This record gives sequence, structure tokens and C-alpha cells, in this order.
Amino acid sequence: MSEVHAPAPGLRALVPYAALVGAIVSLCVGTSFAKQLFPLVGAQGASAYRVGFSALLLCLIWRPWRTRLSRQDLTRLALYGAVLGLMNLSFYMSIRTIPLGLAIAIEFMGPLSLALVHARRPIHFAWIGLAALGLSLLLPLGGVGLGLDPTGVAFAAAAAVFWALYIVLGKRTGHLPAGQSVALGMSTAALIVVPFGLLEAGATLFSPAIVGLGLIVAIVSSAVPYSLEMIALRGIPKRSFGVVLSLEPAAGAVAGLLILGERLAATQWLAIGLIVCASIGVILTDPARAGDMVEDDPAPAP
Repeated sequence: MSEVHAPAPGLRALVPYAALVGAIVSLCVGTSFAKQLFPLVGAQGASAYRVGFSALLLCLIWRPWRTRLSRQDLTRLALYGAVLGLMNLSFYMSIRTIPLGLAIAIEFMGPLSLALVHARRPIHFAWIGLAALGLSLLLPLGGVGLGLDPTGVAFAAAAAVFWALYIVLGKRTGHLPAGQSVALGMSTAALIVVPFGLLEAGATLFSPAIVGLGLIVAIVSSAVPYSLEMIALRGIPKRSFGVVLSLEPAAGAVAGLLILGERLAATQWLAIGLIVCASIGVILTDPARAGDMVEDDPAPAP
């Protein structure tokens, strides 16, 4: 009779990292798939599917109504959820007209800037310069932005601002159970985003075939990454978590290329690389503030 051997300790240590990489891939694939719904329901409709179904799934899982909250906590959750909804909607509006990887890279400037807001050491200013150089290669300033749509860039920049606000407001709900916070926050986000989807798509939003596709988007871009991140967080130090998460713009660019056929210029790949390096550098050289970079959307953004 053959014996069943437990995984080697080295392999067990790799499981959380594999889970985090899986979360990044699932998020990027799900978002690429969502973009393919844009001709049917628009960016607003696709965002409504993602946020709306995510809210339903999270409420079924966490049942946030079981614990009473103070008026102050309800206000904090309302602000947190509103910013979460606007972040998702802005990001989806951005990828209507600019490639996925570039939109993620621009959005990453939100948490990166927040992490650098109290920069003191000389190396931090080097990372600021690196990120600024990468951003300058993407933004349509003085013809340098390689033809990127200014409106799409503006929406990605708005998503970056909302991501930074999301981190700040998320800290204020840190004393609440995580499952309850994300379920109520996502529900608030749905109240903001779904009306935009209805205005854009109308009755088409309720077409059974398209609703099924929208549910798949929510599962692949929210439910699966969220579950995998929970596994990763149990076994990865925050600093390492942030380093791996910083690879998301590059993963988004690859997903955009393979799934959507979004080919980037060499300069755009360089810009993504500079922003990724700046993100990783901030985390590695300032571990005390690494949490600022990884306290991300519990049901992942973008």
C-alpha cells in the first residue's frame, strides 16, 4: 500500500506566492474579458456587472448584517465604498481607449505616491524620479505620450487618486471585521456604479446571455483573486506581498497583448518597467511603510 507524503516544506512555502501570482493573473484575465463586453454594455455596464455581482457574492459569503455598527462606522464604510466604486468605474472608463497594462501602470501611481508622501531618505527621491520618468513616457504631454488618448489617461489618473483615497479610508475601517467591511463597502460601491451601467446599457444589461458573461467577469476579476489573496496573505510578509503585487502592470500588459491584441511600443514597455521598479524599490527600501503599498482593495482593484 503506497504512502501519501505531505508536500515538502519548501513546496509549502511556495504555495502563498503561487496563490498571489494566480490572483494577479486572474484579475488581469478577468479585466481583459470585461473589456470585451464594452461593445455590448459599455465600460459602465461592465463595471456594474463586476461591482454589482461582487457585492452580492460578498454579502452571501460574509453576511455583514449580523453585526450592528455605529453611525460613525457606517459613515466611514459609506465613504470607503464610494471611493471603491469610483475607482472601479474610473479604471474601466480608462481602458476603453488606452491599453490595459498602461492604465494599470498609471493607476499604480496612486498608492506609490501615497507611500512616498513622507519621503525623507535620498533613495526615496531616486524612486520618485524613476516613477516620474516612467509616467512622463505615458502621459500625452508635449507629444511625448505616444498618442495615448488624453481622456483615457485622465480616467486612469482619477483611478489613481481614488486608489490612494481608498487606502486612507480603508485604514479608518481597520478595526472592523475585514469580511464585513469589504461586503458593505462593495455594496455601497454597487449603489454608485450600477446606475451608471443602467444609464449606458439600459435593458441590455438584463439580457440573460450577457448577464451570465457579467457574472463570469465578477468571479474571475473579483471572487477568485480575492480568495487567492486571502491564501497569500496568510503566508507572505507584507513587504514580499507588495513586491509581487508591483508586477501587476506588467501582467496587465501581457494579458492585454495575449487576449486583446494590445501591442505596446518599446517606450511604453520601458515606462511600465520603470514604474514597476519604482514600486518595488519603495517597498524594499522602506519596510516600515510597506503596508501603505499593499493595503489594496480586499476584492482586488483595479
